[in-house]
Amino acid sequence: MSSIDKAGTFTLGDRTVKRLGYGAMQLAGPGVFGPPRDHDAALAVLREVVASGVNHIDTSDFYGPHVTNQIIREALNPYPDDLVIVTKIDARRGADGSWIPTFSPAELTEAVHDNLRNLGLDVLDLVNLRSMLDMHGPAEGSIEAPLTVLAELQRQGLVRHIGLSNVTPAQIAEGRRICEIVCVQNHYNLAHRADDAVIDQLAGDGFPYVPFFPLGGFTPLQSSTLSAVAQRLGATPMQVALAWLLRRAPNMLLIPGTSSLTHLQENLAAAELDLPNDALQELNRIDGASPQ
Repeated sequence: MSSIDKAGTFTLGDRTVKRLGYGAMQLAGPGVFGPPRDHDAALAVLREVVASGVNHIDTSDFYGPHVTNQIIREALNPYPDDLVIVTKIDARRGADGSWIPTFSPAELTEAVHDNLRNLGLDVLDLVNLRSMLDMHGPAEGSIEAPLTVLAELQRQGLVRHIGLSNVTPAQIAEGRRICEIVCVQNHYNLAHRADDAVIDQLAGDGFPYVPFFPLGGFTPLQSSTLSAVAQRLGATPMQVALAWLLRRAPNMLLIPGTSSLTHLQENLAAAELDLPNDALQELNRIDGASPQ
């Protein structure tokens, strides 16, 4: 049994995946733009991801752009039979590295084909429609138009499953009326818990929730409480933050990202970390309102 098996498994679409996966965003250059600093190191990380038993990789063709998916293809294609590669659409990158929403049917269709081509696939396992009504977080507004385009691409056989990202509870409900939705991917971590009620509702439905920025995103989680708990347990703060997420709800699927082999192994080892109740209670009191 590999270490990540201790985190258990959950259903994603029609596949069973380990609850501890990998996010490929950091394999691109600074600001998720351009090539990696060390191409060979990026290949080595991906190969170690799969060798360690991970079978859920999260990516997008707007990482780079194109860079991350091309590295995944170079490192792993032909892909293991049990590997689920999840991608996302609804944005593109400007020449200056800016993030530009893409709403038109032509742009969304092109994005799916870009992911297919650069990953070297005939069909995408799962595509998340990332709402870009607000770059900085979920914002109310209908997602019917872009989701209808994605559902049509699914009917054409280019996409197996559809998920939603950066969405509100109302948009989740709207999406589930339009087509079958198999997961929600939103910003959530120890210090950013706006989705607590969403997670609990989805857990009751047996529906997977995938937190992005599980370790804080571009700025790592900072908390004296987190650091103190980690020191007491002989773990890193990031391991404790991931272990807390695994304990938070059984439907939680984690996709921590890194471009470092050392950090990768540290992240995966979080599956073996047991949080005693007193530590869990301390961590639960971190509210993210201010540094603690």
